[in-house]
Amino acid sequence: MVNERMYGLGNEPSAIRELFAYGLVRKAEIGADNVFDFSIGNPSVPAPDAVKQAALDLLDQPAVSLHGYSPAAGVPEVRAIIAESIRRRFGVPASAEHIYMTVGAAASIAISLSAVTQPGDEVVVISPFFPEYKVWIETAGCTCVEVPAHVPDFQLDIDALAAAIGPKTSAVIINTPNNPVGAVYSRANLEALADLLAAKEVELGRELFLISDEPYREIVYEGIEVPYVPSVYARTIVCYSYSKSLSLPGERIGYVFVSDAMDDADRVFAAVAGAGRALGYICAPVLFQRVIAACVDEPSDVDAYAENRALLTEGLSALGYEYVEPQGAFYLWVRALEDDAQAFSDRAKKHELLIVPSDSFGVGGWVRISYCIARETIVNSMPAFKALMESYRG
Repeated sequence: MVNERMYGLGNEPSAIRELFAYGLVRKAEIGADNVFDFSIGNPSVPAPDAVKQAALDLLDQPAVSLHGYSPAAGVPEVRAIIAESIRRRFGVPASAEHIYMTVGAAASIAISLSAVTQPGDEVVVISPFFPEYKVWIETAGCTCVEVPAHVPDFQLDIDALAAAIGPKTSAVIINTPNNPVGAVYSRANLEALADLLAAKEVELGRELFLISDEPYREIVYEGIEVPYVPSVYARTIVCYSYSKSLSLPGERIGYVFVSDAMDDADRVFAAVAGAGRALGYICAPVLFQRVIAACVDEPSDVDAYAENRALLTEGLSALGYEYVEPQGAFYLWVRALEDDAQAFSDRAKKHELLIVPSDSFGVGGWVRISYCIARETIVNSMPAFKALMESYRG
């Protein structure tokens, strides 16, 4: 007999993936140029030339060392290079012994949750949130507690968090820059969260972990600061991916960093390594571990996303759409033209616009539009957005 929960997850994929799959079919039917696919965060900006060159250089190395297993936690020299980069860039202590290489941030978060929770615990998320958080939390045997962000700035609502954190809470997941809204939590906002967690640890007599999901760290606009969370709260676990910063989503490479600042970092890291073992997330792809070592400080091409952001926001503003100005990442959070976000998304499909309804992000009445796509798609989509707007006005 199959596991019914797993059957359900496999039989009903995420709304984002389902829309993406629909788009592939539709493009085959009517041509890719006639479908305006804003569904998935799949960067259109190519990986830096340094990434290609590093991969080519590595392919000349002996196959046994290049394609053989690494230790479960990753290649030691790669972990050391990443730790050194963290120390240099963010001015915090970081040791190679607290870096665990993973197949992207998804594995990082799943590992971290299993490492610091017990079945029956609660994990707090900030809505709107990346839908898979709930899947990974429930797979760890925990309950997902949704706390709405403060509106209209979508910063952390400290009072709401204070009310939600209780005797069963083990961790809080934050994502800054945020998917789907694009908000970047300010240092003052994060410091208020850190003070709350420290006070709650004393009140509840238990450790509270902050899991910081950071695949969009490098993608910010107008020089806005993205505070490094371990510098604000000691009991932080960073889940990082190079999928967005280096345009490598298909290579699935990232890491977990257990902050050296926490008093029991060695024990927590051992739990991370144990969770990786239990879940089968060991020996991340060695070729791309070594590519990352060569390109660890390679900058992201943010200019292309900034241009797309301007094109999209100016175009939608002219048509009368309401949205949240994104400070980072590459998504636009747009108010649906009716309360039912799914119905709005379905109507948009009739105009070949593929936009993700907000229901799976934990709220209603909005859609997420991904603008990490070809510039031409945004330009060519404007008549469709106009027709969609007119279908409601008419």
